[in-house]
Amino acid sequence: MQTGTVTIRQIDDVAEMRAVEDLQKEVWGIPDLDVVPLTHLVAAKEAGGTLIGAFDDEVLVGFVYGFPSFEFGRHAHHSHMLAVKTEYRNLDLGRRLKLAQREHVLAQGLELMTWTFDPLQSLNAHFNFNKLGVVADRYLPDFYGDEATSFLHQTGTDRLWVSWLIATERVKKIIDGAAQTEHGNDCISIEIPGDINSLEQQVALQWRKETRRAFMDALKGGYVVVGFTRENNVGRYLLIRKS
Repeated sequence: MQTGTVTIRQIDDVAEMRAVEDLQKEVWGIPDLDVVPLTHLVAAKEAGGTLIGAFDDEVLVGFVYGFPSFEFGRHAHHSHMLAVKTEYRNLDLGRRLKLAQREHVLAQGLELMTWTFDPLQSLNAHFNFNKLGVVADRYLPDFYGDEATSFLHQTGTDRLWVSWLIATERVKKIIDGAAQTEHGNDCISIEIPGDINSLEQQVALQWRKETRRAFMDALKGGYVVVGFTRENNVGRYLLIRKS
């Protein structure tokens, strides 16, 4: 692995898009039927979508993919996929890909990006809230159905729908490395395991059941997820009441 040669750039040609297909299967263990195909990638990119790759010399080692959307009465961009090869995950490529996508979307005159992630995955939570500065007020049970094919879906496909307000001062400060500020007195937390993947499936499924109820009750009660902390192998989401 040549760590010094990884570059971030647009994916344009057919061979590179075929590599995106292959990388989806490698990272997520999904069958051909569930892969976003080249034809869709070509059309989405032509229609204003983003398809940006991380390349070690000429080898694709990561990518981010998204498409235009219309959410909450405004035009936005939905970042549908982010993948990095296992052996390259200590190089900050996920963050670099998201920031490149952000620059592309800002250049289109848009100020909102969204995506989903599994709220039981603490590393993803840390990345999304602490490195990028997302917020979330939607919890989607069984978003991809209850029989999804990836090995990552053994505990179901519940997702948090996050919003990244890419032009705000708050987001600019967080991506520049500023720590999250104090959240005041009207703050509650939801706890998750530090590593859900290390638990037996029945235990993990119980965590899914309990956290699903906690998130849905809190969001219904007017709270929004604004932060995440990790300590002593425990993760905690921080929620504040909407103003």
